[in-house]
Amino acid sequence: MTASNYFDEMWGTEEQLRAPYRSVHDWITSEDPARLRAKQREAEELFRLTGITFNVYGKAEAEERLIPFDIIPRVISGTEWSRLSRGIEQRVRAINAFLHDIYHKQEIVKAGRIPQEMISKNAAYLPHMIGVTPPGGVYTHIVGIDLVRTGPGEFYVLEDNARTPSGVSYMLENRETMLQMFPDLFSQNRVLPVQNYPVDLRRSLAACCPDRTSDKPVVAVLTPGIYNSAYFEHAFLADQMGVELVEGHDLRVMDGRVAMRTTKGYKPIDVLYRRVDDDFLDPLNFNPESALGVPGIMDVYRAGGITIANAPGTGIADDKAIYSYMPEIVEFYTGERPILQNVQTWRCSEPEALSYVLDNLEELVVKEVHGSGGYGMLIGPAASKKELAAFRRKLKARPGNYIAQPTLSLSTVPIFSRAGLSPRHVDLRPFVLVSPGKVQVTPGGLTRVALKKGSLVVNSSQGGGTKDTWVLED
Repeated sequence: MTASNYFDEMWGTEEQLRAPYRSVHDWITSEDPARLRAKQREAEELFRLTGITFNVYGKAEAEERLIPFDIIPRVISGTEWSRLSRGIEQRVRAINAFLHDIYHKQEIVKAGRIPQEMISKNAAYLPHMIGVTPPGGVYTHIVGIDLVRTGPGEFYVLEDNARTPSGVSYMLENRETMLQMFPDLFSQNRVLPVQNYPVDLRRSLAACCPDRTSDKPVVAVLTPGIYNSAYFEHAFLADQMGVELVEGHDLRVMDGRVAMRTTKGYKPIDVLYRRVDDDFLDPLNFNPESALGVPGIMDVYRAGGITIANAPGTGIADDKAIYSYMPEIVEFYTGERPILQNVQTWRCSEPEALSYVLDNLEELVVKEVHGSGGYGMLIGPAASKKELAAFRRKLKARPGNYIAQPTLSLSTVPIFSRAGLSPRHVDLRPFVLVSPGKVQVTPGGLTRVALKKGSLVVNSSQGGGTKDTWVLED
């Protein structure tokens, strides 16, 4: 490991081993490199046998890949995590309050904190949700908050994932793999557990059931099917929760309820954890050509006959232009200053911001406001003159479709490579469960790592991998 311009989470900025990593460092230096290489291969084989894959789109057919996993854990101290979890909880509560407000009185618009057109003209704003309050007042039952680190105490929120955040299955399988391969490491380190997530998820979803639920709430997971990029996760979570995995053709509306087909006939569902986008959820109310959803489910939902998690219309909180207003949103609904800061963001829909972005494009990261998975973005410092010119044309043609941010000095953590330990850039996606009166942040989350040297893109679809994330007890 050598000094660089980036904060390294094992070595800091002064080549001084940081306290959270002492035990892990002692383990690595005491191990035979040949044994670690064998363990890395063993981990890959475990993932292959388990079937932990994802699909990559953009080719003639979706390509299924094994998600890369690195055996060196990322370590976060209990003190660091305490501040992070408080900031995450504050932000998630504000997002829920914001969603309720924009579908009801729109007080934040009336107060002049967000322009009306940012709501009314937003493609993710769902008029069908106006005046609708979900059971328990919960809109975002499962949230993923993407964090990046730039220094010892410097964490920033990069994105809010409020629709259908993915990756939790990898968090769980990463931990299971590490426990299986290195049990002694966990006896030597007080690592907070993540294994209870499926039980907590089911309990949290059940707590959000409709008022008319008379018995133990029936929960199911709705998947678009086996060709979806996150199908492994849909099946994994349904299995871990002990609930049914269903597709749209397994469901129908009966007597004001949504029911699923079983060997004993149709059984009503109380809570549906859907992994289907809004537009495909109900062909009677949205895209009439959709074969993935359930005809009439929105009518049942608006009448209080079923809980849909996450609620329809939450995608507006995913919007990267809305993200730029999150400091104001947090302060407006909590009365507090944000604990976690945003990355500086230029909204290209604003002429002055667009002019700045066009003049400094080679230094910035530009993203689509509704983009995800690393697709449709430009990393200025790594782009060719041809790519920069093409993106300038896109920005001028549809400025409102983009935001821009500075190229951050993302922290690095060590990965086990052929050359030994090598620093690679990472981000972190903690997962949050929300139920009436309760916000539960799972300790750690999914660390995504850019396996290519120097790359800042951590998405698995763009060549990134994952790590187990350890939060230590204080």
